[in-house]
Parts: sequence; structure tokens; C-alpha cells
Amino acid sequence: MKDIILKYCLKNFYEFGSVNPKVVLGMVLREDSGLKKDVPKVMKLINEVVEEVSKLESGEIKKRLKEVAPEMLQVKKEKKIEGPLKELPNAKKGKVVVRIAPSPSGPLHIGHAYGASLNYEYAKMYKGKFIVRIEDTNPENIYAPAYELIVDDANWLTDNKVAEVVVQSSRLGIYYDHAEKLVKMGRAYVCECDADKFKEIKAKGKACPCRELRVKDNSLRYAKMFNGYAEGEAVLRLKTDIKDKNPAMRDFGIMRINEHVHPKTSKESRVWPLMVFSVAIDDHEYGVTHVMNGKEHHDNGLKEKMIMECFGWTAPEYKHWGRINFEGFKVSASKTRAAIEHGEYSGWDDIRLPFLLALRRRGYQAGAFRKYAIEIGLSLNDKTVSMEEFWKMVNAFNKEIVEEKANRYFFVDGPREVVIEGAPSRKVEIELHPDFSDRGTRKFKVGEKVFIAEKDLGNLKEGAMHRLMDYCNFTVEKGVLKFLSEDYEEYKAAKKKGRIMHWLPVEESVGVEVLMEDDSTVKGLGEKEMKKLKVGDIVQLERRYFARVDEVGKKIIKMWYLHK
Repeated sequence: MKDIILKYCLKNFYEFGSVNPKVVLGMVLREDSGLKKDVPKVMKLINEVVEEVSKLESGEIKKRLKEVAPEMLQVKKEKKIEGPLKELPNAKKGKVVVRIAPSPSGPLHIGHAYGASLNYEYAKMYKGKFIVRIEDTNPENIYAPAYELIVDDANWLTDNKVAEVVVQSSRLGIYYDHAEKLVKMGRAYVCECDADKFKEIKAKGKACPCRELRVKDNSLRYAKMFNGYAEGEAVLRLKTDIKDKNPAMRDFGIMRINEHVHPKTSKESRVWPLMVFSVAIDDHEYGVTHVMNGKEHHDNGLKEKMIMECFGWTAPEYKHWGRINFEGFKVSASKTRAAIEHGEYSGWDDIRLPFLLALRRRGYQAGAFRKYAIEIGLSLNDKTVSMEEFWKMVNAFNKEIVEEKANRYFFVDGPREVVIEGAPSRKVEIELHPDFSDRGTRKFKVGEKVFIAEKDLGNLKEGAMHRLMDYCNFTVEKGVLKFLSEDYEEYKAAKKKGRIMHWLPVEESVGVEVLMEDDSTVKGLGEKEMKKLKVGDIVQLERRYFARVDEVGKKIIKMWYLHK
């Protein structure tokens, strides 16, 4: 018994600098429940051991604990981080920094949404930071408005939780300084070899002649890159293992000359970092702890580590996901841009486009894309996802979010006026949302004359009991619509049931146009209460679909189709 007491007394003292006899008692009894029958005796012995342990010097405590119970010196595991995603390696709450790094060729699309959402959800899970870094060191493929569009999209995806925005073209001086340091350290050299020639030499695991130049000569060559060499005549390369098993790792380029005019820098900016170089520096300076992207970036991660090792920096943790092939999804920012300029699309927010601007305008919620990212998770397995499957999942997640927000309204497309003989003239009051009575009601004055949809009219069966939703039951006899009752239970009990349909009073309606996802327009009538709607409101058109209000006119309310 004393051995058990001793190890827990030592453990308590080692962890907290003193011993609490009651805490020790609890530990002892948990290990040997049989001692519960004689607690006073156990407690007396604990107090005796506590007195002994308290006399030990702090350095002796660890030594004795190692002798008595070495397993108790094992490092305690950090408390598990609660979240829907698998934990990241070496991730600490409040310390995680992640980033996305799009190029400014256009705004974000659904392909970006997965990666951005996954990174953000991890940042949120660890109460860390989410950074947007715009990688614009290739001056040839830049669309100037994209700088703002990307940040706006990222803020939307993250509920305005973008911690910092970094634009690489504004950091050229920093990249130049680090490149110069590598040259002076003898870790980088300026290569004048023809690109094809260098590729051939590298493939054989041989060094090019430029590699052996003195530091002084390389410094002169590096200076010459800014005002001497022409484009393609010189590349700054990192000295690596020229016999590396992976040829891509052998003396790869880190700076090159590009004469193309950059929209954000001076015309004199002609020396540009290659992606792996600027990324390595930025990840270090902004404290990025975890890099998560597609496994096609695996080699880039290795190169970035090599660069960081040159400076003695600790590299982030690299995690990759497998290739996600969205079957049938082909989008090119440059081609889309050209199509917009030629009038094929109205803009980046054209309803037919898979860019986030268009999806936001339709009424998609950022949370739906984040839920999709969580569902897929961080997996190395390649996957092919049909667009049908993708939208099925995203729409389901989006519906979960908007269903509560969306008030209900009647919409009659292709309206046809009908008379229901004998229908009572009265007021009909229907809740705006069946689950939230506090939101109020919609009120109608209705009689024999109503509007119903043309397709509903064409499907009315003789002798069956049909129902105008929340109003009355009727039948059709020799083409004449006749009132039967108002009781919904009678409709339920009818042996020959027909359709339940929405409707509108002839005197109380407003014009409604819904832009569909194929760019066609459905025209019809909506209830008068819709005049109170505001741009951005998401509604459910009863027994049809969800839609977002895009424009509220005096006579016409224009909406964009969302999903069913």
C-alpha cells in the first residue's frame, strides 16, 4: 500500500510543487478499491508519506519518481480538440495559422470553395488565423479586379473572418533581400545555361558549369539580372543535391526575369520570384503552421522546406488532399473573362456560371460549402465527383440553412383565371412560416374567381377531389369547377384525390419573374404580401422551389432560382 501512496505523492508534488493528501487519497482508492474499507488507516499513512516527500529537494522528486513509477513521467497528451475534422499534427489551440493562395486571374469558383472552406474550418476549430495570400508573381495572367473580388469571396466564405490579406507583388524587396542572402551564403547561383541544356544536364545528375562560380561572381550576376540580362538569359537557382532521386529537386529555380508589365508594380520590376521561393518566405514571416492543399503540390512543399532549411527556419506541417475531379466541371477564368467581354455572359455573377459571385446572388450560403468541405475532409484518396452528386450534397446543406430563413409565398406561373362555383367569399390567413408563428401571416380576400397555374389546370381530373392549398376542396364536372368543402380532413379521406395546388385571388397579386439556372425566365404572379420583400431575401415559393429576391419594382419582383 505504501508503494502506491508514494508514487502518487511524488506525482502530485512533481506536477504541482506540493502535495494535496485528499487528491492522493482519491488516486489511491481508484487504483485499489479494496482500501475503501479502511480509509482512516490509508489517510494516516498518506500524511506520513506526504511529510517524507515534502522534505525532498525539487531535483530529488523527479529522480525518486523515475525510480518508483517512470511511466508517470511521460508527457501528458494535450486535451483533444473538439471539432468535426480530424486533428492536425502538432496543432495547438490559438496557435494555428493557415492560408489560401489564389492567383488573381479571376474571382473564386466552386473549385476554390473546397480548399478555402477546409482551411478556414481548421482555423476555426483551433481558434487560429486564416490568411488570404494573393500570389501574383507571374505578371502575365493577372485580372486587376480579381484582387478585390477574391478578398470579398473569401470574407463571404468565412463570415468575415479573414485575419490578413497578403499581396506578393508588394513584397518584392523582401524576396530580393533573401535571394541576395542565399547568393552570399553560397547557397544559390545564377545560371546562364539554355533551359533545354540545363534540363538535359540535370536529368543526368550532373552540375552545370555555373554552379561552381565564386560567390563574388554570382553576386555580380545577380545584380545583372536587374539591368543586364534579357528575359530567359539567366535564372537564380538553389544549390541542392544534384543527384537527388527526384529530378525536380535538383537545383531548381527561385528567381527569373519576366519583362511583362505588372498592373501593380513599376515597369522596372523585371525580376520575379518563382512560386516556391516567395511561398517559403511568406509562410515563415506570417507564421503559417499548417499548409493544406492538393497532393499535386507535394513536390512544391519539399522545395519550400529546402529553402527554409537554408535560413534555419522551421517549416510548417504539410497536409495534402487527393485530387478531386468534379466530373463535367470545366472552368477557366481567362476563357470566362473573354466570354464576358464578348457578351456571352452578363458578368462573373451570370446565373449559368459556377463562380461564387453567381452562387451568392442565387442565395447560396457560405455554410453550405463549408459543410461540404467538412464532409469530404482531408483525405489523400483521389475522388471523382459528378456535378449532379456535388450539387445534391451542397443543395441539401444549403436547404438546412435557408429553410428556417425562408418565408413561404404562393407563386402561380402561367396563371389562368378560373371560377370555382359556390366557393365562399372570405378572408384566408396563412402563416409566413409554419415553424415560426411569431413572424406573422399573409392575408387574402378570396371568392369564386382565382388564378391557378396553367399546368395545374391541364392536370385536373374529372370526379376527383382537388384542393386549393389552405382554402377549399373542389371537383370538376364536365369541365366546370365546383366547390365541395373547406375541410382538409375531407380531402385526406377522399377515395379519389386529385392535386393540391397553390392559387391567388384575382384581385390581389403582383408580377413575379424567376430567372432559372439555364438563363430562362419563368413569369407569373405572386401574392401581394411579396411587395414587402427586400433585395437579398430568400423565400420558398410554395410547392415550387427556393429563390432569392434580386430586384423589387413597382409592378414586377425579380428573383433568381436557388434550388428545390
